[in-house]
Amino acid sequence: MNETFMKEKPVLPLLLSMALPMMLSMLVNSLYNIVDSYFVAQISEDAMTALSLVYPVQNFINAVSIGFGVGLNAVIAFYLGAGDRKQADKAASHGTFLALLHSIVMTVVSIGIMPAFLRMFTFSETVIQLGLQYSRIAFSFTFVIVLGITFEKIFQAVGQMKVTMVSMMCGCITNIILDSVMIFGLGPFPEMGIEGAALATGIGQTVSLLLYLAVYLLRSVPVRVRKEYLLSSRRMTMKLYSIGIPAALNLALPSVLISSLNAILAAYSGIYILVLGIYYKLQTFLYLPANGIIQGMRPVIGYNYGAGEHKRVRQIYRIVLFMTGAIMAAGTIICLVLPGQLMSLFTHSPETIAAGETALRIISAGFLLSAVSVTSCGALEGLGKGTASLVISLCRYILIIIPAAFLLSRLFGPVGVWNAFWAAEALTAIVSIFVYRKAVS
Repeated sequence: MNETFMKEKPVLPLLLSMALPMMLSMLVNSLYNIVDSYFVAQISEDAMTALSLVYPVQNFINAVSIGFGVGLNAVIAFYLGAGDRKQADKAASHGTFLALLHSIVMTVVSIGIMPAFLRMFTFSETVIQLGLQYSRIAFSFTFVIVLGITFEKIFQAVGQMKVTMVSMMCGCITNIILDSVMIFGLGPFPEMGIEGAALATGIGQTVSLLLYLAVYLLRSVPVRVRKEYLLSSRRMTMKLYSIGIPAALNLALPSVLISSLNAILAAYSGIYILVLGIYYKLQTFLYLPANGIIQGMRPVIGYNYGAGEHKRVRQIYRIVLFMTGAIMAAGTIICLVLPGQLMSLFTHSPETIAAGETALRIISAGFLLSAVSVTSCGALEGLGKGTASLVISLCRYILIIIPAAFLLSRLFGPVGVWNAFWAAEALTAIVSIFVYRKAVS
């Protein structure tokens, strides 16, 4: 394998070869999220509400795992671009050790806080019990999630995107198959309801991890996890966290946003909390192809930055911005044309579907603008400039949208919350342009 292909291959074919496997696997992953929510919705609307309330904590676990993985990915790609294989091995080894420590802490904390967390948003004991049943099983697989994401980022850092594509797809397909079997009790399996959905998810994640480990042990990988580097230098720890912490915060901020918006919407009706939860399930499907491109871009832009290829860095950013913009434009059209059909996948209530149609049409007005902030954040993370990326995410998820949602809801009711989405995307796009240009100048 040509280990310098990331700075020699033409940019567009290189990005497509890196991004397309990730786009495909992310689309399958988003399909799993849709199917999982669809099956849970068949249990009851209370079950779907419980899943929506648990989602912010699930998202936080993923955010910490993926965010630290982004830091690991960027550091490995930088050292490989600079031709320093030893430091790349140190980053992979020490990063894996730290990730495992994170998994232990998150397992204990997430399971422990759930009873109090759920009671912050609902008085329904049925919803609370369903949420606890789901979360206890789902969060027991945190170790598997974290280790799987760590190996995913290691493979991505060395350009082996097809490995991550196959592993993620196999895990997602396993989830999809087991969902109906375990939720409704088909064949030899007992009917487990919402607990079956959680267990199916955990088993799917385990399948992905086992495939990563099998490929790592049986094939040659340019970067290796070595026992002598598990406890590396303080400098390496700081380098990993300097990118990983802002990246994790970037991904965790949506959890803060969702919880804040749930609190605002709870003053009107539980229907709007359900609509918000359904929107974020659909958003996963709409944004994951763009995120697949971003994941393909990170190691490429980091490698070229480490190799001093600054002209290619600028070219990579422009091409990725165009690609993500095209995907967001397609998402806008889908939400404007088929909002009722999308909502009806998760609820049969005419009132909820009507409220959801309004929400999707308004929120989708900001999709195309979001391409600027999504691309800028991903590029800055790949360049190792995590703090600049965090500034953009803070504007997008906290500093603009939450105050806007609060004020607009007081003026226009729940519809005001939906309008806060596109307003925040417009302002954040402007901020993103200035922050990115200043960071790379």
